[in-house]
Amino acid sequence: MPRNPLIKHPPWRQLLILSVLAPLVVSLAVLMFTWPAARTGARSLPVGIVGTGAATQQTVRTLATVAPGAFELHLYADDAAARSAISDREVYGAFEISSRRFTVLTASAAGPAVAQLLTTTAERLSTKAEPSLPPVAGSAVQDVVATSGDDPRGAIFTAAMTPLVLGGVILAVLVAVLVGFRPAWREVVALALVSAITGVGVHLVAQDYVGALPGGRIETWAALSLMLFAISSFVAGLAALLGPGGVAVGAIGMVFVGNPFSAVSSAPELMPTAVGELGQLMPPGAGANLLRSAAYFDGHGAAQHVVVLVVWSLLGIAAIVAGHRRSARRQAARHRTDLVADGPFRESVPAESGSSVDCHSEGGHPVEVGEDRREFAEEATV
Repeated sequence: MPRNPLIKHPPWRQLLILSVLAPLVVSLAVLMFTWPAARTGARSLPVGIVGTGAATQQTVRTLATVAPGAFELHLYADDAAARSAISDREVYGAFEISSRRFTVLTASAAGPAVAQLLTTTAERLSTKAEPSLPPVAGSAVQDVVATSGDDPRGAIFTAAMTPLVLGGVILAVLVAVLVGFRPAWREVVALALVSAITGVGVHLVAQDYVGALPGGRIETWAALSLMLFAISSFVAGLAALLGPGGVAVGAIGMVFVGNPFSAVSSAPELMPTAVGELGQLMPPGAGANLLRSAAYFDGHGAAQHVVVLVVWSLLGIAAIVAGHRRSARRQAARHRTDLVADGPFRESVPAESGSSVDCHSEGGHPVEVGEDRREFAEEATV
């Protein structure tokens, strides 16, 4: 059983502290998950505009009036250029305007919520931009990059993210805390291997069983494994530096900050600006978008997310190495102290510098502790 941190307080005070802390922690957790969803709305959402005629110019003016700041507009000369930009993840969709038709191009694979937003916006614009155009119907909405047929609303993809984040934390606990691999390089190798094997298992479930990841097998497996390794290595690094409490710190950061800020159910541009940007700088958000790129967009738009995950992985590895080195130094110091305390004789002789040096008498020959310190330092490895 872990030691009660409130043991020094009487029971009535312990209850009082818990009565304040517990509701506060739970309320903050609920706030972290619900506040971004309550503030959902387009903020500089990259969207394309196809066409150069009067109807196009009127649509741009209408968008600026009806939804100021909601869209970041990119002009494209033709339909092919807009579709290519959507497939390359440069924009989430495009409005195609002509004298006879108003079409909205979407990419539900990039986020069903964004596709629905663009469709709703197109329905409003089809009458405001050019009254003579027919309202947007099903035939006027074209999904350029659609989600899997087994997951048309992206619900399975979204539901998988929380277990993935928790899985990364669990891997860190298993490798770094329960088993406690030593030295540092062995723990890093173990985390990488377990993350890769876990990625295979998750991939088999998500792609072969439920059909939520229809992309290339190698790409999606690599994205899953890198996300798991980034989370697990960072949490393991905190555990090496802070002890078991580091696991709690890492878990809170990943589960209660990174996960709700990841925008996996919507898009970063639909969340408050600071929240959306922060979420994409953490492993859950970067991992979710990397997985989208690998599964649906042939890797387009993946580079920045790979960089984020690699940086977190390197931070985790550095923390593991630093934590193990510090632990090795502490163990060496304790061992030296035990050697001095357990020696048959212990005396203090003045050193030439005026300080005292502890010696052991072994077979009548004095041995300086300084030599033992040097020998022990040479044996200590990370």
